[in-house]
Amino acid sequence: MENITVKVNGAEISVPKGTTVLEAAHMAGFEIPTLCYMKEINEIGACRICVTEVNEGRGFRLVAGCVYPCSNNMEILTASPKVIESRKKTLELILSTHDRKCLSCVRSGNCELQKLCKDYGIEDASKYDGVKNSYEIDNSAAHMYRDNNKCILCRRCVAVCSKTQGIGVIGANERGFKTFIGSAFDMGLGETSCVSCGQCIAVCPVGAIAEKDYTKPVLEAIADPEKTVLVQTAPAVRAGLGECFGLPIGTNVEGKMVAALRKLGFDKVFDTDFAADLTIMEEANEFLDRVKNGGKLPLITSCSPGWVKYCEHYFPDMTENLSSCKSPQQMFGATAKTYYAEKMGIDPKNIVMVSIMPCTAKKFEIGRDDQSAAGVPDVDYALTTRELGRMIERAGINFLGLEDEKFDDPLGISTGAGVIFGATGGVMEAALRTAVYTLTGENPIDFPEVRGTDGIKEATYNVAGMDVKVAVASGLANARELLEKVQKGEADYQFIEIMGCPGGCVNGGGQPQVAMGIRNFVDIREKRAKVLYDLDASMPLRQSHENPAIKAVYEEYFGEPGSHKAHEVLHTSYVKRSVN
Repeated sequence: MENITVKVNGAEISVPKGTTVLEAAHMAGFEIPTLCYMKEINEIGACRICVTEVNEGRGFRLVAGCVYPCSNNMEILTASPKVIESRKKTLELILSTHDRKCLSCVRSGNCELQKLCKDYGIEDASKYDGVKNSYEIDNSAAHMYRDNNKCILCRRCVAVCSKTQGIGVIGANERGFKTFIGSAFDMGLGETSCVSCGQCIAVCPVGAIAEKDYTKPVLEAIADPEKTVLVQTAPAVRAGLGECFGLPIGTNVEGKMVAALRKLGFDKVFDTDFAADLTIMEEANEFLDRVKNGGKLPLITSCSPGWVKYCEHYFPDMTENLSSCKSPQQMFGATAKTYYAEKMGIDPKNIVMVSIMPCTAKKFEIGRDDQSAAGVPDVDYALTTRELGRMIERAGINFLGLEDEKFDDPLGISTGAGVIFGATGGVMEAALRTAVYTLTGENPIDFPEVRGTDGIKEATYNVAGMDVKVAVASGLANARELLEKVQKGEADYQFIEIMGCPGGCVNGGGQPQVAMGIRNFVDIREKRAKVLYDLDASMPLRQSHENPAIKAVYEEYFGEPGSHKAHEVLHTSYVKRSVN
């Protein structure tokens, strides 16, 4: 590739031809601020925060750094007085129509607009005050709310919904000063075919969209002496929670997380990884049963509720391909309110099951039909990683000073196969470990072909003389591409794993928000996933069928994988939905 020479703040560097001014500045060690820019997804130059002075031989002028290409011998000034004044004026204009209730905003202290205003010394937020549009808050969805009074029209949410997820249930409505982000015909988000993935929340720079917070009723349940409050934590939470307390991306905080949950007052602190192992036992059995008995193939995993709802809306004819297994969250709740309740002599009605998840779609999932094995909801409250972070802060717990603690037994025992569920390809790899053992008696550990953050991965494994063709997709636009190939007969798989969020649960819509200036240049999916794969490699047990707690629950309660009792408690059903 041809290289050209540019000067960034006087420093001469060589960059590939086609590099933007923003990218060149980054390569030179200077960060240009942005609000709308998302690399390869939302490169629209709309917010004008990235304006930068460039000289191409005709004198310096302002350009949008995120989209303007470098030319040979270009001079770039990223923070000249003219640049700073322009950015400051743009911020003041944004604030003129912004609902500035920062003290009560969920993003206060972690808001990209707020930080820029501080960085550029905005002293008079009302300088350009005038007419403002007023919007009702949209609370129609189960998992989130939308407050257009705080929206800055960056269109990041629109881009990720349309391009990354291939759904596009939100977009820019009206024109000019009346422009707002909403659904077609101004429907409430809950009336559309939104799948609750929360990727729009993950990329919003301000507090215009956020998950519905259920920390208050959880704390009320903890304070109720009549209730036994159990908590389970998904594998990806331990790889993200530390970011809420200033730790680097990719820090494992499992021990501190457990300690913090105990300090919050939960009666038992369990690990969703136990239920991930349980899911593998049921799912591997289901896969082998379909292969041997001519069942519907390919079998597609059902662990991601965003993916499941997407399938129900956009590929309803393929709901028969979905595994009937509940997700690990729901399996855990069902097991806790049946097996564990019976074992401990607790009325299931007095158990409050709380889950800590990297996923906003879990808030929708807990209200689905056929998710109440004990006659009460399997899970009562699903909280995001962010909600847990806020609970810990409000309780005055010194998270960084906590000593590591371990999960409670028996539902806190898990294997490496359970922990890698949080990364794309992890469910597939865990299932293959147990399926191969069941067929051959061998214990293969690693299946590297299904690892990594690529949107679509394919592999073929020869197991007991049979070629098993598998595929893994993460991000729903990739899921659509894969499933359309299956429908057209262009691909022939026996087993498919799909995760609703790009990179899997580690990049879920409920994980700590990361400023786009970091997201654009750092693969946070890879860093968080590494936590899980490192844990897997270090664990003495790495295959679900080796878990002693799993063996016990089958011996004492379910009998064997796929049994009638297991189907009553651990399996579910799906519906065919329309597209709105």
